Amino acid sequence: MTAAFYLAAAIALLATLRVVTGFDAVHALLYLIVSLLAVAVAFFLLGAPFAAALEVLIYAGAVVVLFVFVVMMLNLGEKAAAQEERWLQPGIWIGPAILSGLLLVELLGILWGLPGVPGRAAVTARQVGAALYGPYLLAVELASMLLLAAVVGAYHIGRHRPEEGRDG
Repeated sequence: MTAAFYLAAAIALLATLRVVTGFDAVHALLYLIVSLLAVAVAFFLLGAPFAAALEVLIYAGAVVVLFVFVVMMLNLGEKAAAQEERWLQPGIWIGPAILSGLLLVELLGILWGLPGVPGRAAVTARQVGAALYGPYLLAVELASMLLLAAVVGAYHIGRHRPEEGRDG
């Protein structure tokens, strides 16, 4: 279990490093998904399958879809269409595909009987809810306000302003 945990942690660190150092927003989103999935595997290995499921559903699902929506909302026009053509090249997907493949192999090994993996949940849904809405309530609310501010900021940066002197 220790080796599997360290592999998931290393994948999460590599993918997160690519998120931070990447120049393209869509590539950063792909690596962000890989990073969040690696964190979910780490949660599962620590005996918290409910937290792992929440990680996948809430972060890798809903939040990343929100980020993709914001990227699409920016609508960069002809330049974006040319960039989409370059994304179809196989070389672009090699990094996220390798890291995702490693996670898949690790997860299949865990599910098919890797020794040392806990058989039942060590953390229940009730305990997660009590922690989130108990001592960590302020942190949860601050995170939600930060996400709201990010969406509003992205809207104001990406909206099209009418040109001066034109009607419409």
